[in-house]
Parts: sequence; C-alpha cells; structure tokens
Amino acid sequence: MKFLRVALIVFFVMFALRAEAVLDNIYQPPQLKPVDSELKVKVGDLASDFTLPCICGENITLSDFRNKKNVMLSFIPAAWTPVCSDQWPGYNIARHFFDDSETIILGISVDSTATLHAWVDAMGGLWFPVLSDFWPHGGLANEMGVLRSDGMAERAVFLIDKQGEIVFIHVEDINRRPPLEMLVNALHNQLVD
Repeated sequence: MKFLRVALIVFFVMFALRAEAVLDNIYQPPQLKPVDSELKVKVGDLASDFTLPCICGENITLSDFRNKKNVMLSFIPAAWTPVCSDQWPGYNIARHFFDDSETIILGISVDSTATLHAWVDAMGGLWFPVLSDFWPHGGLANEMGVLRSDGMAERAVFLIDKQGEIVFIHVEDINRRPPLEMLVNALHNQLVD
C-alpha cells in the first residue's frame, strides 16, 4: 500500500514538473505493437560487459560498477516521446529507492548523444548517466534481445547485482511506463540484503 501511494504521488508530481520545452516538442507516436523482440538473456546470466558514450561526454563501462554498485539498465524506445518523457524524470523523484539499494541507473536509448542531450536538458536533467546505443545501431539492445524490428529498443529493465549477474528482467508494453512499485519491489527483493 505504501508503494502504491508513492507511485501515485510520483505520477502527479511528474506531470507537474514537465518542462514546457518538452511538452511543446513531444512527438505523438501511433499505438505500437506492445513487444516486438525476443530476449537473448535470462535471469541468472552474467551480464556481458559493454561501453557506451554518455551524454556527460565520457564513455561508461558496465564492469566499472562491479563490486561497487548494483546497476539498473533502463532501455527506452525514443527521446521526445510522451511515455519516455514521463518515465525517466520519475526516477529523479524516486532516487532514494535506488540509493537505498545501492543501485545506479544507466539509461539507454538508440538515439544519438546529441538528441539525448537536448531532450534530457529540456526535461531539467537526470541524476543518472544517459547512454547512447546509436552506433552500431542498437548493438547492445540487439545483444540483449530488446531491439525491435522498427529499430527502437523495447521499454525494458534489467537489474544487475554487484557481481554482474542479471537478477531481474522486465519488458513492458512499449506504450506504457513500467509501474514504479514493481521496480521498487524488485530493488528490495533482489538487491537489498
């Protein structure tokens, strides 16, 4: 019940905090096939290492967090779309859940770094690194089995523990935001001792 209250608060606050610059430039996509890929990894697998460019100007490597932080990979389909513009700012408000479970989010999209930088800046910034899986196009998304046939990534979440093991996977209907209470429960159940 507590998680549900938090999710409702986050939902309403997110709408209140949306920047006008984002609202004025949102692309309204048509209803899309909910899931259009097949996972190539499973819970219990060791996550493959990768390095991707960050909008912060550095390259981020997954193994740099080994034995230091749990990692949540959050794939989104595209910048400047309505659901994605709700999802990641919501994680700003819910940051303490991630801090409590010693988890860093790596936000990942197949958009270019320039596009992601402009979008994140218009939203007022994010506390976690945002990475571009632009080239080779969707290479990491494809390796994990969340690259759709239209070239976008699924709306997918992978929790990886400090030892590098995938402990939770969720692929959401691309037309909807993953429920925050589900993620909070997964953080608590899978990553908190």
